[in-house]
Amino acid sequence: MTQTIVAADDVFDMRVCQLGEGPLWHPKLKSLFWFDINSFKMHNWSNSKLKTWVFSEPVSAAGWIDEEHLMVATASSLSKLTLATDEREVIVDLEADMVHTRSNDGRADPWGGFWISTMGLNAEADAGSIYRFYKGELRQLHQNITIPNSICFSPDKKFGYFADTRKQKIWKQKLNESNGWPAHEPVIFVDLEPQGLRPDGSVCDSEGFLWNAQYGASRLARYSSNGQLDQVVNFPVSQVTCPAFGGDSLNTIYTTSAYQNLNNENLKVEPLAGKVFYFQSEITGLAEYQVKL
Repeated sequence: MTQTIVAADDVFDMRVCQLGEGPLWHPKLKSLFWFDINSFKMHNWSNSKLKTWVFSEPVSAAGWIDEEHLMVATASSLSKLTLATDEREVIVDLEADMVHTRSNDGRADPWGGFWISTMGLNAEADAGSIYRFYKGELRQLHQNITIPNSICFSPDKKFGYFADTRKQKIWKQKLNESNGWPAHEPVIFVDLEPQGLRPDGSVCDSEGFLWNAQYGASRLARYSSNGQLDQVVNFPVSQVTCPAFGGDSLNTIYTTSAYQNLNNENLKVEPLAGKVFYFQSEITGLAEYQVKL
């Protein structure tokens, strides 16, 4: 097992997020989007310019539709956002009648679908679900999840992954290779409970390994396709939340973090909490898949 240390000068953006999440490298625009869920904001960095979109409710994840539009997941919908004009159009409601839940982790899949999760506003037990939007239909895949995370897909299109941070486990889901719908019941991929680790967001690389942000442990961990620990990346903040591959060669790993629930004494120890970090890897990632409406 190898270890990498991300230093304090590897901060990508100095804006501070209460709950940074959902980093997305747009492969056409060559720019990074990410979210501050609790502040109802989506941030972007492109060509040395910073931009922020403000929403009226929690916003957590996105997929790219084309060079002008994103699909954005909010507490009550999946919506089409026009980047240039800020025009927003609801594509489909997402638990819009459930005022106690919000969206959480999400990612486009290799077939042009979009997996999106929900959870309780206060992380109420078993209040969350995972859905898939595909060809105009939103279908529930899993329910009774407390903090759903780690949605990502193997490069061979055979498996999807998801986690429940509260249950401290990541599951592996066999997929129908022709259309991407679940083909079998999920099985445990990594059980982190014995180590006291909490799996947050994940992404797969081009070699089929899974990189998982472990909330509260100051690290990313890379696991082989059979769940064996291969590499650990250490950060100067405890609450790392989600990684994303980006850059021209897809070998830059961007990682969001959070400062929520940290008191003044904690913040003295980790003053960079809530910022986005980046480092170069010898391993390349996968370009984010396009959402097809």
